[in-house]
Amino acid sequence: MSAWVLPDHIADVLPSEARHIEELRRDLLDTARRYGYELVMPPLLEHLESLLTGSGKALDLQTFKLVDQLSGRMLGLRADSTRQVARIDAHLLNRAGVTRLCYCGPVLHTRPDKPHATREPLQFGGEIYGHAGPEADIEILLLALDCLAAAQVQAPIVDLADVRIVEALLQDAPPDASMHDEIHQALASKDSSALHRLTSGFPAASRQGLRALLDLYGDAQVLARARQILPDLPGISQALDNLQWLAGQLPSVPVSFDLADLRGYAYYSGARFSIYAPGAVDALVRGGRYDEVGAAFGRNRPAVGFSLDIKALVSAVSPRALHAAIRAPWGEAADLRHAIAALRTQGETVVCVLPGHENEVDEFQCDRELLQVAGQWVVKAI
Repeated sequence: MSAWVLPDHIADVLPSEARHIEELRRDLLDTARRYGYELVMPPLLEHLESLLTGSGKALDLQTFKLVDQLSGRMLGLRADSTRQVARIDAHLLNRAGVTRLCYCGPVLHTRPDKPHATREPLQFGGEIYGHAGPEADIEILLLALDCLAAAQVQAPIVDLADVRIVEALLQDAPPDASMHDEIHQALASKDSSALHRLTSGFPAASRQGLRALLDLYGDAQVLARARQILPDLPGISQALDNLQWLAGQLPSVPVSFDLADLRGYAYYSGARFSIYAPGAVDALVRGGRYDEVGAAFGRNRPAVGFSLDIKALVSAVSPRALHAAIRAPWGEAADLRHAIAALRTQGETVVCVLPGHENEVDEFQCDRELLQVAGQWVVKAI
């Protein structure tokens, strides 16, 4: 095998895409900052038990593992940053009130999470800790939408769900954790035959409610149908009321519902959302409430957040225009070098053309050039 061949689903990022990714990274961080989110930078690897305790167990098969040569302990390369940020909130910041944090960095997956995906996503996210009310849910959702607007995603579609509906329907079911996991998977994949088999011995209300969820997806009428079909349980009523309130806070954004969508159920404890671009098969953003995320770190307080992969986001939007630049001759004259330095200090991009390479500028739009006129260096439009 050639030394330059990379592992499957791992790739170099070449100049045009890298420029777009970096521009998006800056735009997203600036958007989060305008909402009052503070940037944190958790490490790429941690002790394995820190990454995989509690809800982190769901990431076990996605986590690369290695032995620390200093301590002999097992380490993991993070497959997701949410738990790391929860650890920072719980132990390093330990604030009493609301904490808003954002992050951006690579994560590594042992396998791609969908066809043709990278195993090295560049994960960006924002999280609020310390507020249990729906105000935090809508703030994080609005931030996610503004991040997509900064990325120039046109006409995004929000899809809402709530894991508390399924939890309420399973309260009177047999307390079999493995069976509940299979039911979650059957609901997420809309596998009606598996769901019928798994719920055949359940109490009538639970059985009928779980099976009804498979058809409870679509526009706002879904919530009205759910109130008619599903059992009148407190957890279900509260979840439906919350979903209706969230949708009402987004009057200018198309909102749909899928009450059987349980992707990521091991993390979430309440309302969750996915945001799609028109015609997209997979979501660009996923998020929601995960109040249990800090429990493993001894500080179980309210939490809500979202994350996205900037690499996937770049592939879903149009390429950005090249940056305007000034083409300048290469030379040793002090006045030329002073003129170039002055332009760069002003924020201009100045590309010096090396002798014999006059037409090799690819990633910049040289719309002006630096010329000597009457003994002075001046910038002229090309």
